[in-house]
Amino acid sequence: MSTRLHEKVAKCAVLLFAAVVLIGFSSNALAVTLTLGHGASPGNPRTIAAEAFAKMVAERTKGSVTIKIAGSEQLGSDVAMLTSLRIGALDLTANSQGPAAGLVPEVAALGLPFLFSDADAAHKVLSGPVGERLNKRFSEVGIVVLDWWDNGIRHITNSKRPINMPADLKGLKIRTPADPMTVDIFQALGAATQQIAFGELYVALQQGVVDGQENPLANIASNKLYEVNKYVSLSGHKWESTPFLMSQVAVKKVKPAELEIIKKAAKEAGVLQRRLMAETDRKLLAEFKANPNIAVNQANRAAFQAATASVVQKWEAKPFGPFVKELVAAAKKK
Repeated sequence: MSTRLHEKVAKCAVLLFAAVVLIGFSSNALAVTLTLGHGASPGNPRTIAAEAFAKMVAERTKGSVTIKIAGSEQLGSDVAMLTSLRIGALDLTANSQGPAAGLVPEVAALGLPFLFSDADAAHKVLSGPVGERLNKRFSEVGIVVLDWWDNGIRHITNSKRPINMPADLKGLKIRTPADPMTVDIFQALGAATQQIAFGELYVALQQGVVDGQENPLANIASNKLYEVNKYVSLSGHKWESTPFLMSQVAVKKVKPAELEIIKKAAKEAGVLQRRLMAETDRKLLAEFKANPNIAVNQANRAAFQAATASVVQKWEAKPFGPFVKELVAAAKKK
């Protein structure tokens, strides 16, 4: 082979290698990694659904969008994650209703006492005009609502005694999330309330900072709160959502087609999350009743509903009272 031919072959090889490197570099440069933060523990339906969401997005975008998950409050409390979301430091969060109400106060009204019997009833309402109004309000603060996941029908646990009637709560210190609706409910029931981050709750209960708390069975189990709160009273006093949110800053990081994939995956993961919550609720109730170290009782829900009727009236008198009345009317139709 002549020297000139050698030079041509060598040049072609160099050009081919450069092209491969350039294509690979361009592909990597175009890939986007989004961070999803949440506060749930491993095994919680929220955690499982977040993982399913990440897998769907990676597969359907063929790796052009990767979701990095940070659970168990690795990125701070729900309130801290919402702050990060608004400024674009965090891309996505499966958050909680109470903290979200700090940005959109109307969201707290979803937790009106005894408004929804289960997540299906709530989701039907949120799939209509009520949900559209809330989506618009979130967009005004720089956030896109991807879906409304389920944070369960909530019950009361404590270390002192079974809660059968509202009077049984008097004198107890109850931890609530940073949610004005939950605070109003428990103050109407005669309990003292204190706001403590969920990640700090086990220790607060263990050390007696508070006597009890309220959460769905899935959260009580995944954080092993029953170890420090023997009494589980089935009050069913409210339902709460898990707003699945995306920063508008993050929206600009992805292509329109990728955004549609993200939105669809969020909805599908939401179906999974709500199903898991319902299944987990039934399974855990049976396990709790069979556990000799846990005392489960059914609270008198009619008495609780009567004692919290003033909360509905209080919220209907707020500046966004028309929305609250619309919500209550929509819930009654479902």
